[in-house]
Amino acid sequence: MCGIVAMFSKQAPITAIAVERATRQLSHRGPDRQSIWLSESKRVGLGHARLSIIDLETGDQPIANEDERLHVVVNGEFYDYERIQRELVKRGHRLRTRSDSEIALHLYEENGLGFLEYLRGEFALVLWDETEQRLLAVRDRFGIKPLFYTVQDGVLYVASEMKALFAAGVPAKWDHESYYQHLLFYKHLDRTLFEGVYQVPPGHYLLATADGIQIKQYWDHHYPLADANSLPRSEEEYISEVRHALDESIKTRMRADVPVGFHLSGGVDSSTVLGMAARHRTDPLQAFTVSFSDHAYDESEVARETAAHVGADFHLIPLDHTDFADHVIKAVWHAETIGINMNGVARYLKSKVLHERGIRVVLSGDGADELFAGYIFSRLDLLLAGLEGLSEEEKLRKLDEFLQHNPSFNHVSIRSYLNQSLDCFNQTLGYTPAWIQAVHASRMPLKQLLSPDFGARFAEYDPYREFVKKLDVEGQLAGRDRVTQVLYTWNKSILPNQILFADRLDMSHGVEVRMPLLDHKLFEVVRNLPVSMLINRFKEKYALREAAKPYLTQTVYSRPKQPFNAPPSTLETDNKLFQLTQDMLRSKVMDDVPFFEKKLMIKLLDQLPHMDKSQRVNADTVLLLVLTTCILQDQYVNSSSESLSRKS
Repeated sequence: MCGIVAMFSKQAPITAIAVERATRQLSHRGPDRQSIWLSESKRVGLGHARLSIIDLETGDQPIANEDERLHVVVNGEFYDYERIQRELVKRGHRLRTRSDSEIALHLYEENGLGFLEYLRGEFALVLWDETEQRLLAVRDRFGIKPLFYTVQDGVLYVASEMKALFAAGVPAKWDHESYYQHLLFYKHLDRTLFEGVYQVPPGHYLLATADGIQIKQYWDHHYPLADANSLPRSEEEYISEVRHALDESIKTRMRADVPVGFHLSGGVDSSTVLGMAARHRTDPLQAFTVSFSDHAYDESEVARETAAHVGADFHLIPLDHTDFADHVIKAVWHAETIGINMNGVARYLKSKVLHERGIRVVLSGDGADELFAGYIFSRLDLLLAGLEGLSEEEKLRKLDEFLQHNPSFNHVSIRSYLNQSLDCFNQTLGYTPAWIQAVHASRMPLKQLLSPDFGARFAEYDPYREFVKKLDVEGQLAGRDRVTQVLYTWNKSILPNQILFADRLDMSHGVEVRMPLLDHKLFEVVRNLPVSMLINRFKEKYALREAAKPYLTQTVYSRPKQPFNAPPSTLETDNKLFQLTQDMLRSKVMDDVPFFEKKLMIKLLDQLPHMDKSQRVNADTVLLLVLTTCILQDQYVNSSSESLSRKS
């Protein structure tokens, strides 16, 4: 795991100073060594900040092929690389390192752009081809590893994090449309919150030549059609296949030349990873769990039970609102985005502890909900699909049965979701996914807090319709069953925009996160499961639970999905985090934020002591969105403006 930088100029030479400055800005991702390479023409520069994980002695980058016509920098890991190395050597390739990263060069030599199908793992890479005079920037299939780019004055800049682009001289300015899109829903996968700065979308590559830039897709989900014929199989056969794929993915990701740790919560996902990993090690695994004093959010006792069950050493990390207040600014600087909960700051602080304990690689349970339909709204969508064509009496009976097994819902909440139905989804899918209805309901009140100018500018802009326009409806959604359609929309929005920014928080202290449940080989098994293996008798992630059952405690096996959220700061307004929020939202920085009406935010702050608990929880989401916006304003936009002023 590392940080990568690339610059490609059509005319003016690239300076070593610019590449070095951008690379140094990523030293938290790669604290072991920062290196650069410039082409003879000075039109191409590559930078690499290295976190040594595989091949500690010879794995420095950038790496060149035998005739030095190809150069590559890689962030992430390629799995099954040792087998590929042996095959490459048999075919006459001379490897300079024992690093997994080098296989990308030689696979490209043999297969051109087709080399991507041979790469498995979490990765982003930039490759310069001197012969073809082209630069290739690739992001992994699910978007686990970030990859940003921009073009300024004829120069293409590419980097693992936007802060490296800004360090190279790119100005940090708000993208107002993208901010509005993200605030009320989620930003597009090719956009960021900053003007002129883009992402290479998951499963895509950027191809740059003197003639211009192209963004092309090399992978997508390709769920099977609902009426696709497949050989009938028993439940035991499905579970066995999933168990084998899980075990292989987890075992593969334990390969490292440095100590490996495990994120552990009280849920099925991380417990599965830890439990199955324990089969492959004789020494105790190292499990790390965050705890909160608020028992409604604390999972530490369940996690402790799991660690004892598999014989892992258990490390508890207690956190409170003071910890969040002391570190939220730095965490947001690393995350480069706005947030709705302090769970990101918790991940940042966890990474700090992991680093201090000597851990350089950590396996997590991220992604299981996205593959196995773990979120509660998937169950609601399955229910609603089953109500079509039934009598009112049958609908009520099925609804009552659903509510008995899903106490977090009630008749009122379900009716409220149905009232949030959106035409753009109804016209495309015939319904609005329940999770989108919930987001719509929770974000709409934000419109009342927007500044008049900003609100008026986007009064006719529909973020949900804009999202639908970006979807490959005919190729990826048409003809699929409802649950996989819902999973696809989730995986094209929340997964890369909210879940996977965890990479930048783990890497904030030079800890490489690996996500075995977001392995594309595992996904190819799971996507072919019937819906009954995803949600069965109101039990979510059924195939995962059954496959992992031998390695789970009964507590975890029986436990419903619990999202990892930190306690809201607004429940008790005398804590340090709430005071920080008060100070920031009443400060001059808030005056600089172009999106919100400050007097309305102050009014909301003044009303908090008079709100009930549910109102305060809802207000907490709003306040954190605004707080994190203020931090980005101060840390990036204002700092960039001051830097440009000094230069001028």
